[in-house]
Amino acid sequence: MDTTARAARIKLVAFDIDGVMTDGGLHYTDNGGELKTFNVQDGLGLKMMQRAGIELAIVTGRTSGVVAARAADLGIEHVYQGVADKRAVVGGLLDKLGLHWPDCAFMGDDLIDLPAMTQCGLAIAPANARPIVKERAHAVTDAGGGHGAVREAVELILAAQGKLDAAFAPYLDAR
Repeated sequence: MDTTARAARIKLVAFDIDGVMTDGGLHYTDNGGELKTFNVQDGLGLKMMQRAGIELAIVTGRTSGVVAARAADLGIEHVYQGVADKRAVVGGLLDKLGLHWPDCAFMGDDLIDLPAMTQCGLAIAPANARPIVKERAHAVTDAGGGHGAVREAVELILAAQGKLDAAFAPYLDAR
């Protein structure tokens, strides 16, 4: 099955954070606080995906208040932090939503993401993913994590489902 056919059936997209929604850098303040930089174009893409009726999830191995804040800002309800077994967590979410693995896309960049990526219907890797991850992905973005990779994935899925023009329309018809 080709990538477009895989993307056409997606109803849930789960994302790793570090290296996917961010560039993978971890920045600490003197008092131990953590800083992450997110891409606003990725954020708008995620909102377009939600409006198109696709469920979103964050599944990350680290735990961070910054991630919780970003998820709340975007209205992402399914947020799982501190996850060692991402395949089990995504499988549980699929059961909860009444969906199946072929209905799910997962975007990840490192080894911890592979068990979920290789189980789902559409595996997406950002350009900065480890080579072993890119080899097993159905799609690899031109952009790296934190630099528009999520937006590329969003547009790939929405285009495959014939929903991209409708997602762009509110911004193009602003007369």
